[in-house]
Amino acid sequence: MSLDLAKIRADFPGLSGNWHYLDSGATAQKPQAVIDACTRAMGEDYATVHRGVYARSANMTLAYEAARRKVAAFIGGQEQEIVFTRGATEAINLVAQSWGGANLKAGDRILLSVLEHHSNIVPWQMLREKTGVEIDICPLTEDGRIDLAAAERILTPAHKLVALAHVSNVLGSVLHVEHIVALAKNVGAKVLIDGCQAVPRLPVDVAALGCDFYAFSAHKLYGPTGIGALWAREEILQAMPPWQGGGSMIDRVTFERTTYAPAPTRFEAGTPAIIEAIGFGAAVDYVSALGLEAIHAHEAALVKCLRGELGAMNDVTLFGPEDSAGIVSFALDGVHPHDLGTILDEAGVAIRAGHHCAQPLMDHLGVPATARASFGLYSDDSDIAALLAGIERTKRIFG
Repeated sequence: MSLDLAKIRADFPGLSGNWHYLDSGATAQKPQAVIDACTRAMGEDYATVHRGVYARSANMTLAYEAARRKVAAFIGGQEQEIVFTRGATEAINLVAQSWGGANLKAGDRILLSVLEHHSNIVPWQMLREKTGVEIDICPLTEDGRIDLAAAERILTPAHKLVALAHVSNVLGSVLHVEHIVALAKNVGAKVLIDGCQAVPRLPVDVAALGCDFYAFSAHKLYGPTGIGALWAREEILQAMPPWQGGGSMIDRVTFERTTYAPAPTRFEAGTPAIIEAIGFGAAVDYVSALGLEAIHAHEAALVKCLRGELGAMNDVTLFGPEDSAGIVSFALDGVHPHDLGTILDEAGVAIRAGHHCAQPLMDHLGVPATARASFGLYSDDSDIAALLAGIERTKRIFG
């Protein structure tokens, strides 16, 4: 099934004005259905959840928990396995502080990779400072994939966790999750997957993947900012201690002691992001109606086209594999990516220019930054044409 791009683009008010948005990897534009759902939740439907005995509060609670079920089903999980967080960053920090703090000790090891986002590096370094756990780094293949043969050589029974990106936010390379899960299980390690760039682009089924934790954000999935989700196996989640204290996450509080609610409530202290959760559910509905297979095929065709055009230029360096998922990173000889991004902006083309919160990967690539064009389900050939025209203009300006 192909996407009706004219209809889809009309759904996104943020694309008006002949603006060519190629930064969906940073954050996706929002369809009107998500905007309307958030507006209703903030307006005529608004009330708190889990607390009020009046009808509107009960209705909002039902809508909030319905959003949790939608998010769970979207990745093949169960509602009791989904913790709402502020985003993937908080989800990974939750695992590091709660599960990691309770289960990891000096002498244990964690395996990361060269291409990880800072959000999947820094929380483990912070845990290392507290517990003495060691961190190993898996190298990349020549075309920018996580080297699973190297991972197999590195992994030992001392490794208790493998934490890797499903799709690189810089290179677009896709991890064979089932393969790394099998390798991790051979040594008894748990697996956490950063799914931020995967869930908007690829069908995800956590049960089929076999991982133990899966983290992602709503705003890259055409939903609101300020909310994301941690999926974890129910038995793992129920055994994890709370990491923030306050209202909602308790069972009984006295000054002598407090007992805690079961998961996932135990991890959602305070009044939750009610409006954002409703928007999250609406975004899941929107993407599900279009179908991730169609979205992936559409973005793959755009990647192939853009890589072909850029690859024909002698003064452009491409990074990542040919079949990158929705993301094309490149460098133009003699032009800093920030300068390219500024000149493109003058022509109504928005790309990302910088280290993309992946400074170790920039060091590996030997560049201070890259230019990154990242597609969304609404991207089309006109966006590529505008980008290419802007690159040619940049070349003329820089001589």
